[in-house]
Amino acid sequence: MPPADAPELAARGKWSVGVRTIFLVHKAQPDILQIDAATGKAPLTDRRLTVELWYPATIPAGQIEHVVYDSAMPGTPAADTPAHFPIYGKALRNAPAAMGSGAPFPLVVVSHGYPGSRTFMTWITENLASKGYVVAAIDHTDSVFGAQRGFTSTLLNRASDQIFTIDTLSARSRESGDFLHGLLNPDRVAIVGYSMGGYGALATAGAGYSRTGGSARAIGGGYFEPWLADDPRFAAQRRPAVKALVAIAPWGAQPPQNNWDAAGLAGIRIPSLFIDGDHDDVSGYEQGVKKAFEGAVNSERFLLVYENARHNVGGNPPPAEALGKFSTQAFFDEPVWRKDRIGAINQHFITAFLDLYLKDDATRREYLELPTQAPDRTPWKGFQARWSLGLQWLRRPAQGR
Repeated sequence: MPPADAPELAARGKWSVGVRTIFLVHKAQPDILQIDAATGKAPLTDRRLTVELWYPATIPAGQIEHVVYDSAMPGTPAADTPAHFPIYGKALRNAPAAMGSGAPFPLVVVSHGYPGSRTFMTWITENLASKGYVVAAIDHTDSVFGAQRGFTSTLLNRASDQIFTIDTLSARSRESGDFLHGLLNPDRVAIVGYSMGGYGALATAGAGYSRTGGSARAIGGGYFEPWLADDPRFAAQRRPAVKALVAIAPWGAQPPQNNWDAAGLAGIRIPSLFIDGDHDDVSGYEQGVKKAFEGAVNSERFLLVYENARHNVGGNPPPAEALGKFSTQAFFDEPVWRKDRIGAINQHFITAFLDLYLKDDATRREYLELPTQAPDRTPWKGFQARWSLGLQWLRRPAQGR
């Protein structure tokens, strides 16, 4: 639940929340980690994805919105950092879907970092479901806490996983006997990605990768070619149903990766919300995230900046089980900002952004048309007096507008 100092739109919405786990199989995908150096060929394997699905629900009499998710702990387990930890949520597992007013609901696909998990951002996933969204968070194979493998798998598969999940859930929503039929609107989709999830989300949103970028150099055998901006096959990766992008500290634009050139970033033609700390030491701010934001010239776009924050501006606050060891706490936490404060601010702005661009709620625009820095005493729309300190807000129109 948002803290007392949360901005206005962080509050949970009117719907109760259900959650269920589903399993998807992307058949015959190249296992790039097993590529044969002599032939440049990789064996094909079925790529299995576990997806956590939150949705507006009806809570049966006598039951309550309460769930406990289990997550592996990042890093090496020690006496003061167990291998797993619980995440306590406000949702009911396998609750009946709410099929009344508001359905079908837009789809929001959420993609974690490297490593991460489908429950890494439950603060935002549950919150959005309570506001009338179906939210699908992916466990990206080879990139999950306790089970990560070589990084090239993440470089190749992140956007592919996102698009496959969008396609599969959209197809299921059109099947009359499926749980998602009548619940999910396949024509209204947003992608939310944190760190490596943001790296994939930019491509899902239309930013083809550069042929001279780090990812293209790292992946052989021609397997990365369909994701390059100058490859004719990249056009087939576009999904017109994807109407909005939220990129939280997206990785990959910074030197020496330089995964997007000007033409690639110009391929983003949907509204976008970028979020980052101005001291991001993983994705880079000036030469990374802000460069990507400025380069997306065909997108109506916004950038929320946490002054003196580093990379950890996405994800839940650290669990109690992580606090006994600095390296585990530092994976979740920020040195300057309270993490529950960051979570609430993200809930506020992501709500305003998605309500405007997925639900056409014009009343949300006033929460996004803000000055770069709030005046000393006059807060931004939705914030308490004097409580916008430490934030910056940049706006850019789409080219030609």
